[in-house]
Amino acid sequence: MKKLIFILGLLVFISNPFLAQTDTNENLIIDSSIIEPSPEEDEQTQTAEVQEVAPADIQQEEVEEENTSVTQALKLKFIEGGPLFMSFVLIALILGLALSIERIIYLNLATTNSKQLLDDIEKALSNGGEEAAKEVCRNTRGPVASIFLQGLERSSEGVEMVEKSVIAYGGVQMGLLERGLSWIGLFIALAPMLGFMGTVIGMIQAFDIIELKGEAKPDELAGGIKVALITTVSGLIVAIILQIFYNYIVSKIDSLVNQMEDASISLIDVLVKHNAIK
Repeated sequence: MKKLIFILGLLVFISNPFLAQTDTNENLIIDSSIIEPSPEEDEQTQTAEVQEVAPADIQQEEVEEENTSVTQALKLKFIEGGPLFMSFVLIALILGLALSIERIIYLNLATTNSKQLLDDIEKALSNGGEEAAKEVCRNTRGPVASIFLQGLERSSEGVEMVEKSVIAYGGVQMGLLERGLSWIGLFIALAPMLGFMGTVIGMIQAFDIIELKGEAKPDELAGGIKVALITTVSGLIVAIILQIFYNYIVSKIDSLVNQMEDASISLIDVLVKHNAIK
């Protein structure tokens, strides 16, 4: 009996670790089934990630392709229009823009507050006399200050001499303001003329083909006609761009000239008021 009980106890003791190991394996299987996603879930997750990333990448690629396509299209049209005449049109555009930008910068730097300058000159005449007023003009940038300085230099010679000096030096300043406008006008006229010359040459090429073959197909004539149209459009675009800059510069010069004339009259009144003119 004791042996039987001992054998049963030994069997129970041996079976418990085995059952515990079996339960552990089942738990590991269950846990692994929970942790590891199924192939379908894995595909869905990858699809969602691709859908999240794809729009930004696609948008960036579209922008890059668009920029590249515009650049390539311009290069292609430049070559199709004929490098010789298109180069002349491009040079006219570059030189015209360079002169226009230089004039715009110069005119903006030449613009001054004439009313504030007159007030400063009047204060200087009241406190320090003509020399102080001249110093204010020397330290101020622009054609108005230069005209004022010339008027103050001739203040001792009478009103008529001051007026003549202001008018004469105003003409000099106007010439400085208008410097380079003739060249901009030249490029405005030259750009479409170059385009029309390319047009004539393209049509000559088309008629040369007709002369050689007698009866030319439309696709054979399209090359010469295309050259003619591209050069014409390019020349007109350059002329339009430069004309806009030209008109802006002319209006700016007119504004400065009117400012100089008004300020000159006011200067004479200030000098008479302070008995600076003898």
